[in-house]
Amino acid sequence: MPDTIATETLIDAPIERVWDAVGDHRRFGSWFKVALDQPFVAGQQSTGHITHPGYEHVRWTADVVAVEPPSRLAFRWHPYAIDSDRDYSSEPTTLVEILLERVGEATRLRVVESGFDALPAARRDEAFGMNSSGWDQQMENVRAFVEG
Repeated sequence: MPDTIATETLIDAPIERVWDAVGDHRRFGSWFKVALDQPFVAGQQSTGHITHPGYEHVRWTADVVAVEPPSRLAFRWHPYAIDSDRDYSSEPTTLVEILLERVGEATRLRVVESGFDALPAARRDEAFGMNSSGWDQQMENVRAFVEG
């Protein structure tokens, strides 16, 4: 099983507009399907809850690592931590990096999530598989949000 998920999409919009969709917590929440309580600030925790139907019980908690407009948002979280009866706090986190690159008039948006090797073996494969397909869907969501 690989340690890292990497996916990307090309968005037909200037990097500044894509950054607005990624770096602003309310806009991020619109396409990611999460209601965030506060803006992204490096060194602080981001909290909220998932709004995707069927997952409304899931809390969003991420430690913001970097906010570097207009090219990088990074955070650490517990991947696929959807069981509200389970305490994931003692488990290692993965690092999610959302990277933007100007490509002419468009923007390449790349997501890299790494650190799956450190997860407990009982959760590793499921977390990797669910987040892999999840990031593929999120690439479609953000592209539609920005280009729409």
